[in-house]
Amino acid sequence: MKTIPWDVSRLAEVVELWNKELGEEYPMRQELFNQNSLEDKNVLEDGCAMAVDDQNNIIGFIVAKKWQENVDIKMDSKRGWVQVLLVDTNYRNKGLGTKLLNKAEETLKDHGIEEVQLGGDPFHYFSGVPLQFGETQQWVEKKGYVKRIDTYDLINHLSKNYSMPEDKTVSYSILQPDEKEEFLTFLNKSFPGRWEYEAIKYFESNGNGREFVVLKKNGRIIGFCRINDDASPTIAQNVYWSPSFTTKVGGIGPLGVDSSEQKQGYGLGIVEAAMVLLQERKVETIIIDWTILVDFYKKLDFDIWKGYGIYLKDLAGTN
Repeated sequence: MKTIPWDVSRLAEVVELWNKELGEEYPMRQELFNQNSLEDKNVLEDGCAMAVDDQNNIIGFIVAKKWQENVDIKMDSKRGWVQVLLVDTNYRNKGLGTKLLNKAEETLKDHGIEEVQLGGDPFHYFSGVPLQFGETQQWVEKKGYVKRIDTYDLINHLSKNYSMPEDKTVSYSILQPDEKEEFLTFLNKSFPGRWEYEAIKYFESNGNGREFVVLKKNGRIIGFCRINDDASPTIAQNVYWSPSFTTKVGGIGPLGVDSSEQKQGYGLGIVEAAMVLLQERKVETIIIDWTILVDFYKKLDFDIWKGYGIYLKDLAGTN
């Protein structure tokens, strides 16, 4: 057994290992892995590695990231990410995971990273370490990672039809192509950072606006909600695992209302509007990913589907 540099030509083998270990709950597609782990500009190639057995079969890998996009977005340049660390069950407890993790951490630190997060990266798979992997959580805690909070993915199987909110003070509509600049300006003002970045990347991928519901008041955008389905220009985070379902899957989120317009019921209203629009697109199951607002979404019949622990490690004080 040994570790080798990351080799993009072995994508099919990496995906095969993923599905052997995680495919029942998190089915991986080559298209998705290519999008999130190869094409993302934030992948730190020197921090990525593979492990192979004596026959050169891939038995493990790690993907590390740091912010490297050349766009004017407020992102923490001192935080890095381990997107995924996976070792074949038959080769665990032999030090391979530790070796791969050390490689990523050392490289991230050499690149000026002071804090590492497990998951939660740009084009992430998981917001954190899945809660069902209790042994993994114990293992990362021994490696110096501290859990800050639990987050959840929620699900609604749409056993009933929803109706557009009735509020004459606002309107809900799909973003039109000629509203792109107004929308990006709104995000820059009200939600600078990750959500703004994701919208910019969406338009770079030839998105035309159909994935955004906008909330308007007096003709001005005051809120938004992203919706995703199998016709979206990229595979969005809340539909990553749609191959697990026999029904058509859609996703909701992120969403937000300008701070000056909050506490008027607009947040719940735009979620319900998004649900109506997804139902019109024949979606039968809706996923909301990476949230702590479980009680809020229960008002629209969402239940907890999956949970994750957000783990971080301070690298600044390590040798």
